[in-house]
Amino acid sequence: MTPRKTILITGAAKRVGAHCVRYLHEQGANILLHYRTSATAAQELAGELNQQRPDSVRIFQADLLDMQELQSLAEIATQAWGGIDVLINNASAFYATELSEVTEGQWDELLGSNLKSPFFLIQALSPILKSKHGSVINIIDIHADKGLPGFPVYSIAKAGLAALSKILAKELAPEIRVNAIAPGAILWPDHQMGEQKKLEIQAKVALQSMGNPDEIAKAIRYLIYDADYTTGQVLTVDGGRTLFS
Repeated sequence: MTPRKTILITGAAKRVGAHCVRYLHEQGANILLHYRTSATAAQELAGELNQQRPDSVRIFQADLLDMQELQSLAEIATQAWGGIDVLINNASAFYATELSEVTEGQWDELLGSNLKSPFFLIQALSPILKSKHGSVINIIDIHADKGLPGFPVYSIAKAGLAALSKILAKELAPEIRVNAIAPGAILWPDHQMGEQKKLEIQAKVALQSMGNPDEIAKAIRYLIYDADYTTGQVLTVDGGRTLFS
């Protein structure tokens, strides 16, 4: 029988985060679902899953760029169902930035959501995670390695998160395992993308298809439940796209 875990997932009201919430809930986990602005989606998802299993999903709103709100989330997570076993840093700002026009505000938002917030959440939650021999999973990006043209600040932030995963795996061992997942083409971005661009991306994928968000959820499940001897690693889930880049 799979042991029941308590899991905090940031930015989990929509898209891949919501798929992961549903999948891990099916595995018996209790979920602390963080959101920033998607209150309606978070409430609907929590309501749906709590009907299946009462008091199994709780939601918490926080702007993780605000250190006081981040600390409040950490305090709630430390207490929820006796404290969390797993932190999944999924929240992420993602948008293009023209190098010559990058503003300090864009830099702060992209580095803040993708790198600063995960670091300080891990710092705040390390005592409870150590006591539970828990784990951290950071959602990075296949472009953390070589960068995505047109998205320099985002690429820098995700590269930093990959580096964070490796150094904190050393810093927090042996009590806490820290790993990362690098998704490829799983869901198209919310902003409009032309069909030709989509075809070009899929042509670079060895398996010649888009991924499914459940593939990310399954990778997360593996790192939580079946990877006791794995830390400081990046698990790439991209259908072989990076083989051609």
